[in-house]
Parts: sequence; structure tokens; C-alpha cells
Amino acid sequence: MPPAVDEPGVREVLDAADVARALTRIAHEILERNRGASDVVLLGVPTRGVGLARRLGERMSAVEGSAVPVGSLDVTMYRDDLRLRPARALEHTDIPAGGVDGKVVVLVDDVLYSGRTVRAALTALDDLGRPRSVQLAVLVDRGHRELPIRADFVGKNLPTSSRERVRVLLADTDGRDAVLIGAGPGQPAAALDETSGAGPR
Repeated sequence: MPPAVDEPGVREVLDAADVARALTRIAHEILERNRGASDVVLLGVPTRGVGLARRLGERMSAVEGSAVPVGSLDVTMYRDDLRLRPARALEHTDIPAGGVDGKVVVLVDDVLYSGRTVRAALTALDDLGRPRSVQLAVLVDRGHRELPIRADFVGKNLPTSSRERVRVLLADTDGRDAVLIGAGPGQPAAALDETSGAGPR
């Protein structure tokens, strides 16, 4: 059950309309940067990055008039903090039929934080092929980077303190689209830290 906006300490910074506008803008920016989508492959990082990648693909396909390949890339076993965290169930990796060799791969995630999830994704991608280039699209960039990683496409830059918690909600997994910040009663901080529960991203 997603936290209610009226819970003490939790506030909504993006509503459903804001999320929709951000995704539409990102989709157009990806197309503009790459002069279309002929070589673009979208790979979402589970869990909510996959849903965001699908939505971006739908918007890009509507503009281009042809399907944009969308898949998922699980990074669990490539994280550098496995020994520090509880065991986590593996997610699904689904690479589109055309593969990633020679393609422009756009990694899609919900929240960019420390950058460690992105580093893990780049390592995982090395095992799958050799893209022509790799770009990063995120719905929220909350700062506090621990690695020299920057997103190419950002829905919302959200200044936060390291003590605050950010959560992206999507209708297909959470019943509504929103971005929340803070932690309310009955909602452990870890549950709001990053949507996948994987810790700093």
C-alpha cells in the first residue's frame, strides 16, 4: 500500500500530470538527441524503471510511427554493496531480439542518487554486448552522487538532504502516478529510500 500524501512527513512533489509531462518531454529529448529512434533500445532497471521505459517507448513509437525496442536489465548481481545488504530476489533481464550491439542503449531508472545502480547497469551491459553508446534517462535526480555519473535526460531535479527519502509511484505497480518525498509513520525509511528497496542508487 503506497503511503498517503497526507501522512505526516510525506509530501507529493510530482502528481500524475507532472509525471506524464516529464515522460513526454524526455521521450522527445531522446528522439531529438538521437535524430530519431532507428537505433535506440530502451532498457529499464527493475522495478519501476521498466514501467517508465515502456511508457517512454510508447511515446517515442507514437512520434516515429514504428515500435521502439524496450527491455529490462537486472543489476542485482552486479551491485558493489551485495555483502552489505540483505539478499534480494533477482529480477528479470529481457533484451529485445535485435540485441544491443551497435545500438544506442538508453538506460531508464526512476531515481538517480549515488550512481551505484547505474554503474552496476553498465557492468551488466558489458556482458550482453557492445552498444554504440549508452545514455541515461531518469524521472528524478535527487543529487548526492558518490560516483562521476550524470543523467542525459531528467524529468525532475529534486534537491534533497541525505536524510530525506524519495519514492516514485507508478499506476501499474502502485495504483497511481506520483513522486513523494519524506517518511511518514508506519513507513520505514528504507522502504521510501529507493523504490526497488535496493538502497542507494
